[in-house]
Amino acid sequence: MTAIEGLGEVAFRTERLGEMVEFYGEVLGLERIDDPPGETSAFFRAGDGVAGHTQVLVVFDRTGTEGYVPPDPDRTTVDHVAFGIRREAFDAEAERLEGLGYDLDYAYHDWVEWRSLYLADPDGNSVELVCFDPE
Repeated sequence: MTAIEGLGEVAFRTERLGEMVEFYGEVLGLERIDDPPGETSAFFRAGDGVAGHTQVLVVFDRTGTEGYVPPDPDRTTVDHVAFGIRREAFDAEAERLEGLGYDLDYAYHDWVEWRSLYLADPDGNSVELVCFDPE
């Protein structure tokens, strides 16, 4: 038996902090929770979490860190990050994102009855918005 009850955080390194902040904050609408806002990082609320620890998505600009080595885009092991949304919001969110110029891919996962849309963040990470949709 595991003590894990939920996801604590997902953290990305980036060289495009401003663009990533705009994408996760303004495009996806996640609430920025670092107060005062960091100059080399940004923390966004992703969910309620477990026992008072808020689920977060974090982006770090490590370019000023001693020994910094730029990421190799061909060596990432991140497949995608998924955010749950309500089924009632799915179509409107897809329309809004397409209206902002994002190319979206869609999938339906029969085995779990999940409906998904996918788009890329400024660093090229695949981001999924997913809902339960038995219809």
